[in-house]
Amino acid sequence: VQLQASGGGLVQPGGSLRLSCAVSESIFSISAVGWYRQVPGKQRELVATITGAGSIHYVDSVTGRFTISRDNAKNTVYLTMNNLKPEDTAVYYCNAGPPSAVLTLTFDSWGQGTLVTVSS
Repeated sequence: VQLQASGGGLVQPGGSLRLSCAVSESIFSISAVGWYRQVPGKQRELVATITGAGSIHYVDSVTGRFTISRDNAKNTVYLTMNNLKPEDTAVYYCNAGPPSAVLTLTFDSWGQGTLVTVSS
């Protein structure tokens, strides 16, 4: 399965962005999709996950500000980010697989991410 993240950009603190993850096949056939982010020099970290059954998980730092959702008809998973903070600045990636892999970032490869910069 191929995934492509898009929608990043420059936003002021307190602003919002919506990232998109286009999936090359029906998301009904995928166990789970996750959003991740990485700051240069730091490890890639989990942001949010959604399973095929609709179960959702957020890391504490984004809970209440970020929302993961999916559009089954468009084979797309979204990450809506509100009240953005400078510490949210990172390259954001999406990836898919079994829930265990999505939660532990255990993937053979990563696609190109999309850069989110939160700055005034």
